Amino acid sequence: MHPIEQLRYVARAGAADGRVLVEEAAGALRVFANDPAGLLTACKRLLTRQPAVGPLWWLCTRLVLSADTRSERRHVIDELRSDRTDRRLATALADGATVGLCGWPDAVVEGLARRGDCSALVVDVEGLGGSVVRRLERSSVEAEYVDGARMAGLVSEVDVVILEAGACGPSAALVDIGGLALAATARLIGRPVWLAVPTGTLLPEPYWQEIVERAFDPDLPAFLAPYEVVGLGLVDRVLRSDCELPGGQLGSATADCPVAPELLVSAR
Repeated sequence: MHPIEQLRYVARAGAADGRVLVEEAAGALRVFANDPAGLLTACKRLLTRQPAVGPLWWLCTRLVLSADTRSERRHVIDELRSDRTDRRLATALADGATVGLCGWPDAVVEGLARRGDCSALVVDVEGLGGSVVRRLERSSVEAEYVDGARMAGLVSEVDVVILEAGACGPSAALVDIGGLALAATARLIGRPVWLAVPTGTLLPEPYWQEIVERAFDPDLPAFLAPYEVVGLGLVDRVLRSDCELPGGQLGSATADCPVAPELLVSAR
């Protein structure tokens, strides 16, 4: 696929694994290796159309601020492919644990697949439950999807609820629909809530504020929003590629990238 067509694909893509979109974008942006102005414009357009994919902000910042975009692009892809969030999650789970989840949390699904001895109860949100269950069952993970109306019962049956951030700021995370209700229910019932924060997802506060502003249409009612925001006060444990820490301490962690102010101006 021609790089320009790749960029159009990434811009138009619906809900997808952020890692896949970042790799596609990194490959497409190589066409601007000797064109800093063109690179900035392309990055701004991507972020205007895909504001909720945290690792895209990470990628674009790394490229825009780099003096050698060819080398930086390779480093980004290598770091993305070396992400160990799924391995850390697999190690952290107790033997035979039952996990509650919603949406399509890629690192969480991969972590469960690595374990094999754990099981999952999946909140069926927007018809994704069946697909997630089939993905887990192909990896020999016992899984069942449950109607969202029975979320309290689901949480009562699990050992831990695990969410995955699509983007994360110092005090909150953007998660799939159902994540906020799942985390709040777990807090009320007394089940721990973990948050997986893959490489490239933890962003500086200015980016986080911009993501929230762009990802939510103020003219739409909240029940039609494509994402939810979960405050880290609901999170007991954060799992990253290189560390684990209490949810309340994520704000003191170093963001995955600095701020490139020029990316905060959206492109239309």
